[in-house]
Amino acid sequence: MTEQTIVLPSDLAFDHALARGMNGELTVDDAELLLGAQGAELDRLLDAATAVRDSGDPARVITYSRKVFLPITTLCQDRCHYCIFVDTPAKLAKKHKPAYMSPEQILTVARQGAELGCKEALFTLGDRPEERWPVAREWLDVHGYPSTVHYLRDMAQLVLDETGLLPHMNPGVLSLQEFEILRPVAPSMGMMLETTSTRLWSEPGEVHFGSPDKDPAVRLEVLENAGRARVPLTTGILVGIGETLRDRAESLFAIRASHDRHGQVQETIVQNFRAKDATAMRGVEDLGAAEYAATIAVARLVMGPGAVIQAPPNLADAAELDILVRAGVSDWGGVSPLTADHVNPERPWPQIDDLARLTAESGFTLRERLTVHDRYVPDWIDENVLPAVNAFRSAPTLEAAVPRARVVAAISVSTTGSARMDVREIIAKAKVEPDGLSDAEYAALFEARGEALDELTQVADDLRRYTIGEAVSIVVNRAISLDAAELTLDELGAMAAEAAELGATEVCVQGRSALDPIEIARAITAASPGIHLHAFRPADLVAGAARHHLDIADFLSLASDAGVSSIPGTGVKLLDDDIRMRVAPTDLPVTAWIRTIVAAHTAGLRSTSIMYYGAGEAAADRVAHLRTLRDIQSETGGFTEFIPMPFSEVDQDTHRAVFATSRLMLHGSIPHLQAPWPRVGPAAAAVLLQSGADDLGGTLLVGRIRPDAASAPGAQLTLEEAGSLTRRLSRTLRQRTTSYTEPSRRTGGAVRG
Repeated sequence: MTEQTIVLPSDLAFDHALARGMNGELTVDDAELLLGAQGAELDRLLDAATAVRDSGDPARVITYSRKVFLPITTLCQDRCHYCIFVDTPAKLAKKHKPAYMSPEQILTVARQGAELGCKEALFTLGDRPEERWPVAREWLDVHGYPSTVHYLRDMAQLVLDETGLLPHMNPGVLSLQEFEILRPVAPSMGMMLETTSTRLWSEPGEVHFGSPDKDPAVRLEVLENAGRARVPLTTGILVGIGETLRDRAESLFAIRASHDRHGQVQETIVQNFRAKDATAMRGVEDLGAAEYAATIAVARLVMGPGAVIQAPPNLADAAELDILVRAGVSDWGGVSPLTADHVNPERPWPQIDDLARLTAESGFTLRERLTVHDRYVPDWIDENVLPAVNAFRSAPTLEAAVPRARVVAAISVSTTGSARMDVREIIAKAKVEPDGLSDAEYAALFEARGEALDELTQVADDLRRYTIGEAVSIVVNRAISLDAAELTLDELGAMAAEAAELGATEVCVQGRSALDPIEIARAITAASPGIHLHAFRPADLVAGAARHHLDIADFLSLASDAGVSSIPGTGVKLLDDDIRMRVAPTDLPVTAWIRTIVAAHTAGLRSTSIMYYGAGEAAADRVAHLRTLRDIQSETGGFTEFIPMPFSEVDQDTHRAVFATSRLMLHGSIPHLQAPWPRVGPAAAAVLLQSGADDLGGTLLVGRIRPDAASAPGAQLTLEEAGSLTRRLSRTLRQRTTSYTEPSRRTGGAVRG
């Protein structure tokens, strides 16, 4: 008799595959079938993944690592069609960006990260840039390094010694010998397998064509080398880049097979593709949430109950995190309170408090972990780095643990006689500790000109680059000036509704009006319930409190209940009453402005901050103003950004010096620096974006309803115009919310060219 193959109905085949997955008997064919789950079948798959995860760890905890991101070089020998991390030498020149981060730049970022409670220093870099680019080879030769790997080793040791942060390295493809070179300075390393699809690497037009290090055979050997070297490894797959469901299944099984041989895979990442401007794949649709969740769920079944399955939280909308938890996620990976995700600059990290809240809403507790997982300590950890690991593990709680005391002598700049230092010496000092200069030194920087100014703006822009990242942010908003026009409540509501229809996420309202500010807030939020109302300067709030016969705290509570979500920190020129009386005598007295701002922050209303310059003030007045803002921020944490604003016509060098010095002085305090394009014009704003600024403020939509009430009549910057401006700088434009988070997919997102 001829043997016959029995073909099961599709629903029965799914049942059998799911049962085998829950019993640890999944096959590649099963995984491929489950990856296509939709509807009710997807719900069952997610339930199965949840059950498998919880059987391995019933504590209902999802972990994360608090990290600082160090992109030590963005040169690379590969040509991936979806990557925006990598630069060519021509792009580096256009951005005035060094081929490699210097030791001073690396330590500046690492030290600030340590002060913010980070435990991990993530070193990310392009693959073997010296194999493709002469500029990389020349840089290494000048600095005495045979390879990028050797420079990476020294920088990791430097960070370990100076800050106590634990290096985690993503250097790409490594030989066994290179793993052994790096192992003494890093308790863990990472390299995404991405995919085992040879087609995506070998065929012209596919995402990995022309990228020697993306040969699946080469990358699989890296997994083996990590196991042989006894290096805890983070790896994973990248989904949505043109691979098939079969490719995904085979990639997961390849990771599992290598781990079964060596036990080295500490985390398996399932990362969803997100299209990026200025790449060959910019027009490709992002992977849908359901398909992404199915892939995570299958990864959970393939890797088993004890595996750590990771999904980057910034690559999904906040509303989608719950389905990822249902899919079996047990780790969010690294999250930085300081630095951008330089690989995905258009996707900011969630605030850790927000991530904890969202995790709790899914029924889990967020818990901090180290970059290396406990099961690998001490057996897999080199004796050189083990004391730093144990220093954290011996603390009562990891959240309360601090890195070992840093040693600054190795790369310090003498401060002897600092009052007599010239500007170039002060700049050299600022490279090491940008927020640690004296008031006299900052005042000298405000006066920098010529070559010293060029060097100052480069230092400030590099600091911006390695902390905030290359993305330039902008909020789609409409700004309404109550001083410019008499408006009714109905008109205000109609303007807000129109703004929302035009894609705005924010309405900004400033100025005095005969209308009650509480009624204004209610009219706007009633007409557009989802809009963020950024409204009422401190002076407006004081007037509103008097109108309602309330103290400022009670009035702020009333305003918040009416829909006010944040406030403009304007209505002040410089925080000096002598200057105020001379240039703006009707502004609030300085103490009243400060008292109102602090009260607003205390009430949960964050604000912008501002400084006018060019009003006849001295450089020391600017320093004093920034010191006061730092003090307020230290107390409340309520400032979202700082906006230097010219009071009068000043020359371009003054603009550049103000922005560059502000970036240095506010480092570690107020993260975002806004270039006020309505005041200086788009061309000058582009210059300021190369002097430390990272934000363009708002688009200032005008609309058809009462255009005469615009805060800056005739001024509007469309997303397309802003994108054109940033592309000329080789920078990405990122649409943001008022609080610098990512807009939902319903209201906007990354701007693509």
